[in-house]
Amino acid sequence: MGILGRTVFLEIASSALLGTLLFTFVLFLQKVGKLFELLVRSSAPPATVGYLFGLVLPPTLVFTIPVSVLVGVLIGLSRMSGDGEITAMRAAGVPGRRVLYPVLTFSLLGLLVTAAASLWLTPLANRETYRIINRLGAAQLTAEIQPRVFEEQFPNTILYVAAVLSGTVVRWRRIFMADITPVEQRSSGRDAGEGPRITVAREAIALPDVAHNRIQLSMRDISTHEVEKDASRYTSTEFPSGDQALDAQAPTENRPSKPFIEMDTGPLIREAKTSVEARIELHQRLALPFACLLLALVGVALGVSSRKAGKSGAVVLTVFLAFLYYMGLISLVGLARQGTLSAWVAVWTPNAVFTVAGIVLLARLERPGDRDLVGKVRGWFNILYLKVRGLRLASSAIAGGVARFRLPLLPQLIDTYILSSFLFYFLLLLTSFVLITEVFTFFELLSDVIRNQIPMPRVLTYLFFLAPKLIYDSTPISVQVAVLVTFGVLTKQNEVTALKACGVSLYRLAAPVLLASSFLSLALFAFDYYYLPDANRRQDAIRAEIKGRPARTYLRPEHPWIMGQGSRIYYYKHFEPDEKVMGGVNVFELDPATFHMVRHIAAERARWESSLETWVFQNGWVRDLKGTRVTKFQTFAATTFAELREPPNYFLKEVKQDKQMNFEELADYIRELQQSGFDTVRLRVQFHKKFAVPLFALIMALISVPFSFLTGNRGAMAGVGVSLGIAIAYWSVGQLFEQLGNINQLPPALAAWSPDAVFALAGLYLLARMRS
Repeated sequence: MGILGRTVFLEIASSALLGTLLFTFVLFLQKVGKLFELLVRSSAPPATVGYLFGLVLPPTLVFTIPVSVLVGVLIGLSRMSGDGEITAMRAAGVPGRRVLYPVLTFSLLGLLVTAAASLWLTPLANRETYRIINRLGAAQLTAEIQPRVFEEQFPNTILYVAAVLSGTVVRWRRIFMADITPVEQRSSGRDAGEGPRITVAREAIALPDVAHNRIQLSMRDISTHEVEKDASRYTSTEFPSGDQALDAQAPTENRPSKPFIEMDTGPLIREAKTSVEARIELHQRLALPFACLLLALVGVALGVSSRKAGKSGAVVLTVFLAFLYYMGLISLVGLARQGTLSAWVAVWTPNAVFTVAGIVLLARLERPGDRDLVGKVRGWFNILYLKVRGLRLASSAIAGGVARFRLPLLPQLIDTYILSSFLFYFLLLLTSFVLITEVFTFFELLSDVIRNQIPMPRVLTYLFFLAPKLIYDSTPISVQVAVLVTFGVLTKQNEVTALKACGVSLYRLAAPVLLASSFLSLALFAFDYYYLPDANRRQDAIRAEIKGRPARTYLRPEHPWIMGQGSRIYYYKHFEPDEKVMGGVNVFELDPATFHMVRHIAAERARWESSLETWVFQNGWVRDLKGTRVTKFQTFAATTFAELREPPNYFLKEVKQDKQMNFEELADYIRELQQSGFDTVRLRVQFHKKFAVPLFALIMALISVPFSFLTGNRGAMAGVGVSLGIAIAYWSVGQLFEQLGNINQLPPALAAWSPDAVFALAGLYLLARMRS
């Protein structure tokens, strides 16, 4: 390869490498949360966690490398064409097709890497991921006890702890345990009643026994209570201290939802003879690597012909062509799933279309002037642009006669120039990130779509309602990259130097971008408040349908254990919310100081009487206790207890995810769950993130401005590289603090706001030291 070939090759390689890093990072963010949760919660060594992070890369590279090859070809050749290098090359008698050789060499390298990832690394990575996750799950204790939460993960045991004191030795205060083992399996004999056997204790030391997947409890001030078949007989005992082992449930083995993703290519070929899904998976593994070569062929003709479009035009073309290729593939695979097309025709047709398009464009590459196809299309757009520009100039002339002054708060000429560039790059990058993630998500769900026979319009509806969440998640990094590229281009073209020579400081140049980022932060907050929760509810419901899971019910009257007002615990066998009736109900009243039982109420049913605003208990008994001594026992046919005033809706707790609520709904939801003894640690972290995450769009701009002027002399792509480092640092810190908050190692507010505080301080420090 000669000097020209090496120059073109390096030009393409640098842009393609940055594109690969950027797009892979965007897709990597979709899974990073689970990995950080595993890092924080498990005792896995750092090498194992790093290995898991590495296993995420092969499946994403299959999609990002072809797009990045196209990015590299278009950006590299567009820059050479825009700088007149292609024209100089042709003037020296070198045809434009001469750049085809280094482009093909680079695309073939991309093809080989993609093929290795598709045919070998991705199945291996999927198998290894599930193997390690299952091993870590088996090695760690699954019982993570939170205060004021009914833990149901112990076989036949319900555990409630009022307070958890962390330290070298974990201490629990005010413990309530209910043994719900079936009567015939209890060791207490045939006289045991159907109700649960209750154990309460003032304090306990909890020691995890990882080897046996259990918790060893050393309890103090214990009492046990059990009703026999004859309700008048009641067994109650007290102990000053005692030991008990709580066996946790065996860890559930994680298996892939798609049966063929972890299968090696050889066995997959054999399965493809009998399974449509296997044939689609096989042909995708074979066809996607060739996208590197075919997209590069189209990119050569478009890149050489892009005389004035520059790098921004190259990115626009990349997004359009990649979206066209993958959407064509998605649509045709849907037809194959329905049996309309064979699998190989559906998967290979986009490759065939791009092959023909590339050959046609290369054949017309040497046509002079505007007589080539690309030139004609550009000519049409130029005519349209001139017409629109003429209308704008005419309206400006009319407006100029009316208003001869500008308000100081309105954008000035330089502000408009900078803002237009910033908003263009922001929208371009945001669109790119959303579309690439949508395509990646579709291919992740493809086997579920096929297996559960989901219509394609339903899948597209899911992708439509998924887009708002992707926009919300991608906006901060889009702001960051847009700031770095905008000021990087201005610095590279010496426009910043010219403005500084005219007395315009860098702070003044950054002001419109920072102001726009502030508005974007406010817009994100409003977006999350008014629109995003409803979109998330819809996309979650459709995703459950695609996955073949039953539709999530939002009301859970079946939760049998509820903490009432004060130190009162309700237990019922079934609940009819429409009739406002509980069946098989027990009420345990506890001393708030010692947690000893002071009253036990049991009844066949309890009905809410609206006129009395209380429950009417039917066919039951009430027993008052003082220690182990029964001070009162009374049966009843129907009676009320004035202190039991929790209404029926108190027992109907909505099961929602934080992303399905705005901050007001989430705050109300947390208060309800806390009163009833549900875990709210994660929800409290997410409540504070409702305010912290939108603000990070501004913080990203704040920290990107100094970096953009420092790296500006190296061009826009250097800014993209710097943005990756900043984004990776932010998401790593953010996820780490979030998971620490989720396991109650940090206060929720600190866990949510720490990343904002750290990066805001770093941004202000860098701004203060910027030579304006």
